[in-house]
This record gives sequence, structure tokens and C-alpha cells, in this order.
Amino acid sequence: MPLAFADRLNNVETSAIRELFKLLGKPGIISFAGGFPDSAMFDVAGIRAASERVLAEEPGAALQYGATEGYQPLREQLATFMQGKGVAGLAPEQLIVTTGSQQALDLLGKTMIDPGDKVIVEGPTFLATIQCFRLYGAEVISAPVDGEGVQPDALERLIVEHRPKLVYLIPTFGNPSGATLSLERRKRVLELAARHQVLVVEDDPYGDLYFGEAPPASLLALSAQVPGSREWLAHCGSLSKVLSPGLRVGWLIAPPELLARAVMCKQFSDAHTSTFAQATAAQYLKSGAMPATLAHVRTVYAERAQAMGDALRAELGDAVEFVQPRGGLFLWVRLTGARGQERDAGALAKRAIDKGVAFVPGTPFFSQNPDAATLRLSFATADVAKIREGVARLGQALKG
Repeated sequence: MPLAFADRLNNVETSAIRELFKLLGKPGIISFAGGFPDSAMFDVAGIRAASERVLAEEPGAALQYGATEGYQPLREQLATFMQGKGVAGLAPEQLIVTTGSQQALDLLGKTMIDPGDKVIVEGPTFLATIQCFRLYGAEVISAPVDGEGVQPDALERLIVEHRPKLVYLIPTFGNPSGATLSLERRKRVLELAARHQVLVVEDDPYGDLYFGEAPPASLLALSAQVPGSREWLAHCGSLSKVLSPGLRVGWLIAPPELLARAVMCKQFSDAHTSTFAQATAAQYLKSGAMPATLAHVRTVYAERAQAMGDALRAELGDAVEFVQPRGGLFLWVRLTGARGQERDAGALAKRAIDKGVAFVPGTPFFSQNPDAATLRLSFATADVAKIREGVARLGQALKG
């Protein structure tokens, strides 16, 4: 007799991105497919020094079981970190530490979603979020996005029509769109949350990776200006893109009753996030090294983003359209089909692999009505020379 798996697994499938990685073993391939930060950007010396201080000053606490809510010194440092980004009056008790922000999303799914519930996400959005919410039985509805993020009027119509359990947004340098929600739209979204009493989940793993001018303040920071919105807002943060994914340190800020239930569910899954990783992150933040680290990665990623945009314009011309990113890790491209050239990103991806370059087609990032002409390029892990060569190969693939 075959194993009888849970029915919930019928709602999800293996990540198209993870499957693509199986094709990347070809020697010499240039990959724009991953969503990773560049490991060369990690402050190895700073992290080593932080971990050594942990073992010298607090070995018992760092190597022992810990509180599910999180290691208190880290909660204090994260509260200070968020206060520095405009979240006034945030107390350590108002956040819990999670094993990456991915766990925060999973906890929201566990605590909020029943089979058949509706949730609204951006179209396109983070693929793992679609999979996570579907795993818990949600019907995932797509709200339209343009260069300034989600469109508030369309979002309100969907909220009124579907009465969703929650709305999930990546307002700043979205994955995969790269779009940043304008200040006016951020306030509109907060007003919608308060007016319709719907939970808005703000996922913010990229907000510190801006090029030049800083983006608008987070929804969490702005909620103080929109009466009644804070009680309908959850915020997911992460150190993965700015310090190290391997530490697996994220956090969730949410209304007290939601946070309490998330803690209960976290007890059932991992008891607590690694205390050693948390203590190391706390020591790193305490050291004051983060501003210099952020300044460095912003400079490097800004140069690579510009190089990719310039190369696309030079090599592919009117065959593509995109908005030059102002931060984050991604450039979202749409094939125009100009002069009869390819408009199917999936077909182009296969030819691109043969030419020695990889990217992710855009269709998996849509929960509904996928746009087959779209694709995501990451400029994070290739240097400028490889970006130029990779885009040249992409141009060759487009020409057939």
C-alpha cells in the first residue's frame, strides 16, 4: 500500500526555482536565477568577532535551550534597530525572533488560515509565500502591481469582494518585481487595513538595500500616522539579505494576540531559533558594525544593478522593458516581442541555459493570471564583468 499523504500537499508543488538549480551544474554557466546575497559581501571578520565574544562572555546562555519568543538581548537589539528605521516606541516584547522571515510567514499561515480562506497577494509576489499559504488551504488571489507597487483602488475592490483573511505585501523592492510602494500608496494601504479591518502583512527583507535615496518609511513606521492601522498590521523582518542567510535570524512584529498564538505554534515546530545564532547576531548589532556593512553592500549592488540595466538596454534593446531598480536584488523584465522576437520567457530560459546563462521565468510568481512574457534577473551574485557577459549571452539566446 502506498503512503497516504496529507491532502494539503495536493495544493502545492516543488519550487520551480529549486528545480531550475538542478540545471546549473553546467561548467561556466552564469546564473541570474538565485535570490541570494553575494557571499563575498558577508562580514566574516565581524561575524567571527561577534561569535567569539559570545563564547567568551555568555557561553552558557548561547549554547543552551532558549525562550521561544527569542533571545532577550537580540530582541532588545532588534527593537533598537527598528526604532532607528522610524518605528517609534517599539518594545522588545512586541516582537518574536523567527528562524528566518520564512518561518514568520509559516506562523502566520498556521495561526490565520483555514482551508478555503482567501488571501490577497501581489501579482507577482514571492513564490514561497504562495506555496506556504496554499499549503494551509488558502485560495490565493492576485492584486495588480505597477512600478509603484500594488494598486490601492484595485486592492480595495478585491478586499470588498473577497473579504480575505489577510493581505500580503512586499512594499519595498519587491521580490520579484523590484517595485517600491510610493508613500501615498502606503498610507492608502494602511487606511484600507483600518477601514476594512483586514490584516496586512508587510514583508521587508530588502528595505535596507537601497541605492542612493532611502525608500519611504515602512508601513509599520507609518502606521502611527494612520489611526487604527497598527492593530491590523504584521511586519516580517530578516537579517538574511543584509548580514547572513546562514544565521537564519528573522522576526515578527504583530498585534499581541496574534504574536501569542505565533509563539504557541513556534513551540510545536522548533522550540526556539538557534540561541547561538541569535547571540551572535545580537553581539554583531551591538558592536555597531551594521551601518558600515550596509553602506558597502548598497554600493556594490547599486553598481551591479546599473550594469545589468545598461547591458539589457545595449544588448536587447526594445525586445525588453523594465524599470531600473532603486534597491533590492532583482530586476523584473518583460519581453515585448518587438520585431517578432521571443515573448515566452519559459522557452527563452531553455535556450539561455544552452548559451550558458540562467534566469527564472516569471510565471511561478503569479498566483493567478501568469504573464508568460516576464522573467526575474538577480544582479546580486555576479560581478560587473559577468553581468555584461551573461546579458550578452541572453541576447544571443533571444536571437535564437
